[in-house]
Amino acid sequence: MTLCDVAELLASGQLTARKHVEQTLTRIDELTGTPWENLVAVRSHQTRLAAQAREQAKVLDQYFEDHGPLGPLHGVAVAVKDLIDVAGMPTRCGSGVRADAPPAHRDAAIVTRLRAAGAIVVAKTHLHEFAYGPTGAVCVDGPAANPLDAERITGGSSSGSAGLVALGTVPLALGTDTGCSVRTPAALCGITGFKPTSGVLSTDGVFPLSPTLDHVGLLAAAPADVAYAWEALTGSVAEATPLAELTVGRLHGAAWQVHDTSIERSLDDAERALRAAGAVVVDVELPHMEELVEHYGAIVGSEAYATHTAALSSLPDRFQPVTRERLLAQRDRSATAYIHALRRRDAIRLECFTALRDAGIDALFTATTPLRATPIGMEEAETSSGTVTVRAELLRMCIPFSMLGVAALSAPITHKDGLPSGIQIAAAPRDNPGEADALALALGAVVAR
Repeated sequence: MTLCDVAELLASGQLTARKHVEQTLTRIDELTGTPWENLVAVRSHQTRLAAQAREQAKVLDQYFEDHGPLGPLHGVAVAVKDLIDVAGMPTRCGSGVRADAPPAHRDAAIVTRLRAAGAIVVAKTHLHEFAYGPTGAVCVDGPAANPLDAERITGGSSSGSAGLVALGTVPLALGTDTGCSVRTPAALCGITGFKPTSGVLSTDGVFPLSPTLDHVGLLAAAPADVAYAWEALTGSVAEATPLAELTVGRLHGAAWQVHDTSIERSLDDAERALRAAGAVVVDVELPHMEELVEHYGAIVGSEAYATHTAALSSLPDRFQPVTRERLLAQRDRSATAYIHALRRRDAIRLECFTALRDAGIDALFTATTPLRATPIGMEEAETSSGTVTVRAELLRMCIPFSMLGVAALSAPITHKDGLPSGIQIAAAPRDNPGEADALALALGAVVAR
């Protein structure tokens, strides 16, 4: 069942929190011995978390009998990426560096919001080590397997969150997104991933990759499910915007080139769907996109190295080799180069926002990724455009919207061969960030298929 289905049953009393939680915990247990076992992180502590979930479900059922539902997510089982603090559980971040991490003393701010809305945390999830990669294949627990093809990647870094939603294990999961880490795994696993406008969801209690660019994001089956969760967590109401009043830009240029004819056709389908819904679709090119991607590497690399400097010195062998090498490659960047990247990001952001406003563009769309899920371990892929680096390509079309800080959603697209992709919707900034978030969610529902 989708999140909206589950929430409706719980709110009406047709399903109890205890029954829903038991069903979910059974599905989690049934993953043991399958290729998807390690989508659930911190397995050695799962019994403790399950006990907490059962106790919370019992309390919520009693609350329902006395008062009705606690909130819009009353009794809903939710999985949380394992770099987000959950009280009583260690935050391991997919790394041996944190193998001995003590239990968190308190919930992250976003988990506090979840619980206030009535949700129940039932699992912590696999991630690409320290969220520093887009494949989901680098982790102390091994690579994450795609629910649709266990030989292929899930995408990352919110690999376990996307995988558990795609398997139907949980109806909602939390992830984080710095450059692509909610949207890319959503696209590769065939679900919806949403990165709200920067700052809308607090990152307090989230282990940082890049504090300048980190976002908390949501993963669920369909855009309507993510919209429901977004409303529950923000208190905002996504009022319908007449599509006939919108101008949506289809992005063109080298930065948006795809390598898969099926993805290209899905973009044409999305354009037709938007036009049929009444929107005006125009071709758009944004300035300095390749430069924006370059500066992303400098900003994230510098901030990640600063976070891990002490551990790289004291516990170098506990990092996965590829993570250690990528972090050490950042150590000689000067403060001047880092500050230049920040300033150019801000200048490009202003230029892009001005161009969108002057052209009357309300939102943009493109593919989420230029290719679909590749085999686990494949570092380079042969495409019609030549040989490409998988890691870079999985980031390329998502990074600009992270650097701009705008709301961005990956809507799921199914293909006949069974490997999904995503259409990415980005909302132009508005004075009220909630309006931009709501617009991205509404347009995602139009193009998903």
